Amino acid sequence: MLAAAVAMIPLAYFAPKIRKVMAFTIPEVISRRFGNGVGTLSAILNVTSLFCLTASQILASGSVISSLTGLNLQFCIIIAGTITLVYTVMGGLMADAFTDLIQWFIIFFGLLIALPFIINGVGGWDAIVSALPKEEISFTKIGWFTIIGLILNYFCTFLSGPEMISRFSAAEDEDTARKASWLSALMMALLAFIPALIGVVSLAMNPELDGGKGTSALMFATTSYAPPLIAGLVSAAIIAATMSSADSNLLCASTIITKDIYQKFINPHAEDAKIMRLTRISNVIIGLLGMAIALFNISIVTLNLFAFALRSAGPFAAYGLGLAMPNATKNSGIVAVIVGSIAAIVWQLLGQPFGILTIVFGSAVGSLSFLLTTAIERSMGKPPAPPAISDTGE
Repeated sequence: MLAAAVAMIPLAYFAPKIRKVMAFTIPEVISRRFGNGVGTLSAILNVTSLFCLTASQILASGSVISSLTGLNLQFCIIIAGTITLVYTVMGGLMADAFTDLIQWFIIFFGLLIALPFIINGVGGWDAIVSALPKEEISFTKIGWFTIIGLILNYFCTFLSGPEMISRFSAAEDEDTARKASWLSALMMALLAFIPALIGVVSLAMNPELDGGKGTSALMFATTSYAPPLIAGLVSAAIIAATMSSADSNLLCASTIITKDIYQKFINPHAEDAKIMRLTRISNVIIGLLGMAIALFNISIVTLNLFAFALRSAGPFAAYGLGLAMPNATKNSGIVAVIVGSIAAIVWQLLGQPFGILTIVFGSAVGSLSFLLTTAIERSMGKPPAPPAISDTGE
């Protein structure tokens, strides 16, 4: 989480540019600069990844509900998916932003209240420290290489992620978008340390949890060492976090389908009321398909890794560098999306050699191909691609 907070800082440079473009989606911006072909390819990559992310978040919410109530996992998945689907369809982006704010408070204060109960329940901080080697409580235990890799991973994911971009695009003005990036970094930083400390408790008390992976550390610590009411607060925090991501994924996927596929190729002159209706229908379809995928109980980590790599590695350079480099040429976008996506798939199949994350490698290769293509074509006298700024004059 702290790596994510640091990654938000450079986004303050891009946030005003994103707001100035006045676009609904990332593929829309890519289409304006580099053509409909690469824009549509980006739309397909984004929608596919958002399907997987929606499924993983619904599965996570359902798993927490199931562990709390003892109800059948499949039934709990349907409950979690239905709740997320209803308020997203009824309220759209406004409801999404409003519920995200409420959910952040639930997450932050739920974990904050739980922390002293958990530490007291295991016998105090001295008992935790005595049960762990010193290196386990070091801020740099995982190494600077991994820390920098995580920061780059979040930066690539945020800059090419429709959830974050939609928030910047909906800001009141460019300055508000910039301030939103700084505020997000602060809020993420505030939240970073609490789950980490709870994770340390789980590591001290049960180092072999989940085969040493500790994926259920929060639930283990609260249900084992905190009163039932506090465990309920933490469970609500976890469900809030997963639903916060699921509703954003739903809304972003349906917006891409309506704006970048339906309105572009089927009905360019569709009225706003029809677009709104189609968006809601798409929400329902995507939500139901997400629930169907979640019912197969595929590994959440596998779904997330595949989804983030798919949507970020290729479009990252075409979108991010496309905004930052006015002199980029038209072919650089399509080359970056294709080369970056292929690089990510190959790197994942190779098992992420040298500890370099798939998203980071794919985004780096895509960015390099973008820069090389632009340099070569500019040296040949080819003109820059058209700007992504909307015709509205903003």
